Amino acid sequence: MDDKKPVISKKIDNFFRGLADAYAFVKRFFIEVWLPPYEFKEILRQCYEIGYRSLPLISLTGFIIGIVFTNQSRPSLAEFGATSWLPALISIAVVRALGPLVTALIAAGKVGSSIGAEIGSMKVTEQIDAMEVSAINPFKYLVITRTMATTLMIPVLVMYTDFVALMGSFINVNQNEMVSLSTFFVQVFESISFLDIFSSVIKSLVFGFTIGIVGCYKGYRSNQGTEGVGKAANASVVMSMFLIFIEELLALQIVNAIRNA
Repeated sequence: MDDKKPVISKKIDNFFRGLADAYAFVKRFFIEVWLPPYEFKEILRQCYEIGYRSLPLISLTGFIIGIVFTNQSRPSLAEFGATSWLPALISIAVVRALGPLVTALIAAGKVGSSIGAEIGSMKVTEQIDAMEVSAINPFKYLVITRTMATTLMIPVLVMYTDFVALMGSFINVNQNEMVSLSTFFVQVFESISFLDIFSSVIKSLVFGFTIGIVGCYKGYRSNQGTEGVGKAANASVVMSMFLIFIEELLALQIVNAIRNA
């Protein structure tokens, strides 16, 4: 029993040290993001890497979500003779929750792991130290550019996912209920409000920032050689997804409070 106390105490100490280190890392980001020099070219390159290269996976996933969710919802509505509500139901589900959440989770797996592994490999091969010797600020060039790119591109990907999911849903509804494209999208836009779109964009910005900053933090703090790179990539995905679920829960409570006010 006495032997376990130091171990538990050490784990608690490490946990709070990690929190303090993460807080200092995020604080440094918000300080240096406003200071020159501004790496616009690198930000644009990262936007291309994060956004354009994610389109095939995002497109396939969004299309499947629209079809599957429509098929799953039809039997429940058919019991009440309300299959005409399918476009409204799908639009609310996709815009409010499915679009931002699914896109963020996919990005956390694809983009977050890539950022963590890339920066982690640069850390263990001492490329970051070499940048410092060359009078280049590695934090600004590596961390700020990638975090800004994820923050900017995830909302764009979310809107694209929403559109693709709705198109997948339309194809399914059109084949089964013979609903035209104009009728489908009239019902879609009648069922969603400005608050739904605004909250979706804000959530997407937060999700994007979380994915970028967590991937950069885990990569920047990696060690133990190639094993540390693998751990950084894995930890980036796990931590990003965990924080995204918490942020989704908090956002849901806030939006519901505003909607009911």
